Amino acid sequence: MSRETISTPGAPAAIGPYAQAVRAGQFLFLSGQIPLDPATGQVVEGDVSVQTARVLDNLAAVLDAGGASFASVVRTTIFLADMNDFAVVNEVYGRRFPANPPARATVQVARLPRDVRVEIDAIAYLG
Repeated sequence: MSRETISTPGAPAAIGPYAQAVRAGQFLFLSGQIPLDPATGQVVEGDVSVQTARVLDNLAAVLDAGGASFASVVRTTIFLADMNDFAVVNEVYGRRFPANPPARATVQVARLPRDVRVEIDAIAYLG
């Protein structure tokens, strides 16, 4: 099985010992994205709706760099700082998956990097 690290300036650079994504065989595994502006490395200003849109833009950039799109995504995990944000995040997320959405888990966590409200990771199938 082949294994390739994927990186793009269209999403925030990894800030630790991990890759933005790894292509392994016919799958693309995307690390969790938080709402960082890739140009500045800063958290975007705004509510959870704005943060979710930025997270999804970051994921889109990594998917594109790996030869995939939201249509290729088969699994996501949404990490929320507050489950009360679920409806808003779900609405913004749903715009990127208007048909045939992937399998998904959504969990509330005690804290996210840089105290953001949302983080999302994904797995895409390239076959």
